[in-house]
Amino acid sequence: MAGILNYIKESFGELKNHVSWPTLAEGQSLTVLVAVFSIIFSLAIWGVDTVFSKVIKAYFNLI
Repeated sequence: MAGILNYIKESFGELKNHVSWPTLAEGQSLTVLVAVFSIIFSLAIWGVDTVFSKVIKAYFNLI
């Protein structure tokens, strides 16, 4: 149990003293960037899924 507590203490120490955290403005701009790309990729996947489903429906209607 002491090993786990020591690990947690050291982890918090690393996060506090050795990690370079982004500024608030940097964090906000990166969050917006991730949100925009997530929306773009989800729309792209939706489009490909729609096209594939129409192709499959057309294929099975011919059979």
